Amino acid sequence: MSPYEQYIALLTLMRKEIRRYTRIWSQTLLPSAITMSLYFLIFGGLIGSRIGEMGGVSYMEFVVPGLIMMAIVTNSYANVVASFFGAKFNNSIEELLVSPTPNQIILLGFVSGGVTRGMLVAVIVTLVASLFVDLNIHSYAVVITVVALTSALFSLCGLINGVFANTFDDINIVPAFVLTPLTYLGGVFYSLELLPEFWATVSQANPLVYVVNAFRFGVLGVSDVSLGFAFGMIGAFTVGAYWYAAYLLRTGTRLRT
Repeated sequence: MSPYEQYIALLTLMRKEIRRYTRIWSQTLLPSAITMSLYFLIFGGLIGSRIGEMGGVSYMEFVVPGLIMMAIVTNSYANVVASFFGAKFNNSIEELLVSPTPNQIILLGFVSGGVTRGMLVAVIVTLVASLFVDLNIHSYAVVITVVALTSALFSLCGLINGVFANTFDDINIVPAFVLTPLTYLGGVFYSLELLPEFWATVSQANPLVYVVNAFRFGVLGVSDVSLGFAFGMIGAFTVGAYWYAAYLLRTGTRLRT
């Protein structure tokens, strides 16, 4: 395919993925606003007033970045795993794989849906958060970069899950037994400084730790890990996930019958 034809193919896949979740926005976008409102109300308004400060800021301000990242991670992951497994289930992914469309274009097309949904949810949840706390963004560049990288990372993870899933039940295993524990143990509701040394060391293997802390630095200017190291780890996880997803598409693992 010529570069122009590849551009058209990518644009078509992106349009399809974006329309897929915007068409049912009440099921894909609205629930995040409602769920995060409850989190803000309970953890920020009711519990936060009793805890006081954490990390040098009020507890309400402290949890806001983590809650926003929870919504981004959940939505970007769910969007791609559902879309890709649906294409695999109805065998339309085979038509894409045997077409002249390069695997990289197919990969980017599916991931673009998760990235755009993750970034759109970030805007929605941030607007909701502004109703509960006065947000003064420390660095817009850091915030935008972290949101984009996080959406890409977990969109890629969703695609990998979609490749290996055999049934619709399988696409819920990783979110329930891997993603949720990693999220709650990623420093969303607490500072890593509160952990014993052993568990603080173990937490360094959790990608959510770097995602949450990098985003918290962008919003509040405070973080439990250095910004450069956090970006390095997020970048490493993203490159690794991209390489593996591209490998699965190239080899046709669990995709060609």
